[in-house]
Amino acid sequence: MLEITFNWLIEQQLLFSILIVSLLVLERYSLKWLNANFVYKLWLLIPIALLLANLPAHLKPLQSAAISTMLITPNKALGANFSISWALLYGVIFSLLAVITALTHQRFIKQLQLTPLNDKSFVRDNPTIQLLQSDAVSTPMVIGLLRTQLVLPTGYLQKTDSVSLKLIIEHEKVHIKRADNLLNMLLLITTLVFWFNPLAWLGYLSFRRLQELSCDEKVLANKNTQQRILYSKALINCAASSRAGLMAYSHYGDKNTMLQRLNQIKHNGNSSLVAKAALLIFAAGMLSSFAIAKQPEAKAQKQSISPIMRIEPLYPKQAAEQGISGSVVLKYDIDPAGNTANISVVNAKPEGVFNREAKRALKQWQYKPSNFGFKDVLVQLDFAIDKHYKSDDLIEKVTVAAK
Repeated sequence: MLEITFNWLIEQQLLFSILIVSLLVLERYSLKWLNANFVYKLWLLIPIALLLANLPAHLKPLQSAAISTMLITPNKALGANFSISWALLYGVIFSLLAVITALTHQRFIKQLQLTPLNDKSFVRDNPTIQLLQSDAVSTPMVIGLLRTQLVLPTGYLQKTDSVSLKLIIEHEKVHIKRADNLLNMLLLITTLVFWFNPLAWLGYLSFRRLQELSCDEKVLANKNTQQRILYSKALINCAASSRAGLMAYSHYGDKNTMLQRLNQIKHNGNSSLVAKAALLIFAAGMLSSFAIAKQPEAKAQKQSISPIMRIEPLYPKQAAEQGISGSVVLKYDIDPAGNTANISVVNAKPEGVFNREAKRALKQWQYKPSNFGFKDVLVQLDFAIDKHYKSDDLIEKVTVAAK
């Protein structure tokens, strides 16, 4: 199961990286024309695109080619060469990061030493929020994932004027209403899943910055110039050392983030409808391409798929000893040079028993070179321990039988 997950993650890297880079560019260069809240919502493109790109095979038009029958025996010697299990290494590092994240949150909450807020009038004016105070924080922040709480620095109410305080509390209420802490935790988990991709970490930081910029925009909607000035001053007072790291709780960010937020306040409300419409049309077209994923009707596809070398898959020793038969349906591409690429498991029965050997063999297959190669070729490998095994005839397939 771990290896299947690892292989799937590797297969998603190109699409995932393209989406992250696109969103990073938008954050860096487009906020003058696209407001932060709009760009913040575009992060939904990542799960949607990954979902569409991984639709079940029967929902996508795929091309298959006839491949002759191949027989092997489970008595063939298994490879004795030692190799590092990258899937296991990935799992160890992910587990370590997950434990560090959990301990970081737990230690942070313990250090807060929370006490109830003792200002009865303020508590009465905010009945929907659980209000706490702590000596360990220097700025207001929302903690908790499902049961959120607003933590204020001790004495914060006495140090802040009423107008600025109202704006800051409104900011925190936006975080609570949108369940930003829960979103942050989900994205942090996703970042840990993709820990080996540096773009995932850059994307997480970008998402957190956009979250704060989006929150600022909602607070300042329909606010006058004086209120904007007071809000900006309140943000400056809230500038603190960044707690981003492996923290999912909403915070005001470091001085660089604060500078970006102050600059964005100047452009608040100046977004371009034309730019938004153009970007949405482009995004819709991109998502549609993932959904249909039809193979081009190119002349090159009229060329036949001609195999030159096909390495026989090894029948897994444990499966042979236990008398297990099964099938694996693989999807792959053939590049112009005749090499196989982008190999993925479409379906397997039983799950995960024959996947590894099937993919390992298919990586070594060689085909006759063509002008443009072939996309989304399907092959079904039947691992039959005896002649009585029958599989569903879904596509052209190779029979891998044990004698």
